[in-house]
Amino acid sequence: MENRVPRSVHPLIRTTLLSAGLALAIAAPIAAQNTKLPDIGSSAGEVLGPAQQSEYGAMTLSQLRHYGYVLDDPLLEGWLQGVGNRLAAASDKPRQQFTFFLLRDRQINAFATLGGYVATNAGLVLAAQREDQVASVLSHEIAHVTQDHVLRAVERAQRDSVPILLAMLGAIVVAQKSGGNSSDDATLAAVTGAQSLLYQRQIDYTRDNEAEADRVGMQTLSRSGYDPMAMAEFFTTLQSWVRANQGGERERTPDYLQTHPVTVTRISEAKQRAAQLKTRPTFSAPAATHNPLLPGNMQLPSAALQPVAGTGQFGWAKERLRVLSADTPAAAIREYEQMRTRAPLDDAQRYGLALAHLLANHAAAATEELTPLLAAHPGDLWLDLAMGEAEARGGKTAAADARFQGMVARMPRNRAVVLTYAKVLGERGDAASGKRAQAILRPLAGSSADDPIFQETFARASELAGDPIRAGEAYAEVEYLNGRPERALAQLQNLKKRPELDYYARARIDARIAAITPTVLELRRQGVRDDKIDRQ
Repeated sequence: MENRVPRSVHPLIRTTLLSAGLALAIAAPIAAQNTKLPDIGSSAGEVLGPAQQSEYGAMTLSQLRHYGYVLDDPLLEGWLQGVGNRLAAASDKPRQQFTFFLLRDRQINAFATLGGYVATNAGLVLAAQREDQVASVLSHEIAHVTQDHVLRAVERAQRDSVPILLAMLGAIVVAQKSGGNSSDDATLAAVTGAQSLLYQRQIDYTRDNEAEADRVGMQTLSRSGYDPMAMAEFFTTLQSWVRANQGGERERTPDYLQTHPVTVTRISEAKQRAAQLKTRPTFSAPAATHNPLLPGNMQLPSAALQPVAGTGQFGWAKERLRVLSADTPAAAIREYEQMRTRAPLDDAQRYGLALAHLLANHAAAATEELTPLLAAHPGDLWLDLAMGEAEARGGKTAAADARFQGMVARMPRNRAVVLTYAKVLGERGDAASGKRAQAILRPLAGSSADDPIFQETFARASELAGDPIRAGEAYAEVEYLNGRPERALAQLQNLKKRPELDYYARARIDARIAAITPTVLELRRQGVRDDKIDRQ
């Protein structure tokens, strides 16, 4: 949570990297050194296979992590992935794998890239009034993937954006290393020529496919049980936001509207589609549907009786995101204090204030806010986890352990529960706590290979427990997942030199070196190198 986007990165770069156009371009440079492009007269799927698309989507995510844009948080990721999975299962390609992740930027934006990777900015969630509106944007981005809009945009990128990508990535690296206005000027000069062409290509992509993504996305939204009218609602919210916020850089048109322009016609069409969908039953079956596989006296409920979609967690998620996307915990506290001058804080906002106090190491203030909330919402996971952390940091170790152990006993594979408790144990810094953290983390190990939070937490636990080999392997995975595969390779090579390495550990390390090496070679082929490794 302490990883922030460097202020030395020029605003133009910050905006462009988070636009759908560059996100697609990042995933595209397969033919960077080929003079002959693939035949794009055939179906889009022939340009890149599903496995390659997934690899480049993962590479995009790791590079965004490398530059500090991704907001990794178990609770928020669980919420977003839950919403996204429900939508994806109701899409035109329910077998397509999707990965939904959050970016900490408060500009309103979302985009999809290769392999079903869908990014959502913190600002978009903060602008939404209900979960259905967030779902409407996710369903739209899912449609860009299922209708092959993303893949066709990559074809365009292969024609004329690959050199632009390499230049811009290089410029970002320069901006990351340097500071001051001079680096901003150099960065701006490096990308000015590329910018117009890249945006023109994305505008073309938008004009050609937005209507289809709206239509298909709204069908997915309705099939998922969400309110199809939410898409028109959110379009209206965005349009009002633009009208109310005219001025400088902070008030500029949201990135999302630069690639997804909202017009009166688009809003009207969305309302008409939503009205049509709401007049139809969600399922084509009659009100009392008989399934021949069920006993004769048992019937399925009608569509009207189907449960309404929604996680019930939107309020907690929105306020947690407000806190974690703030510049500092103190800034988040000031934001809630300003909100309180306008109206009393609701329960979700009071949770956000408690979380901000917790991150500011004000354990007593956090406990004071959380106590009445837990009385009003007994057993709520979000509140219980926050209270457990507040108790641990306030010196109430026994109470914290009892709370966390109860949650782990009930939910031993719940990622947020296990990772939060393991983090609390790691903060104690002793071997016994490290071994306890290792034990509760192990059930998640098989499903957490691509989880940087798990790997970092497990590395810390192993370090405390006196297991340097496992710690070293996990720290190498953290480097790899955070977009630094060359550093991961270097750590693994150093780990192989340890005299206590046994046959099985050596085999694991050799296998990871073999798996990571192609990624390093591909990034080098694209011109992306780790300058820290180069200097060594």
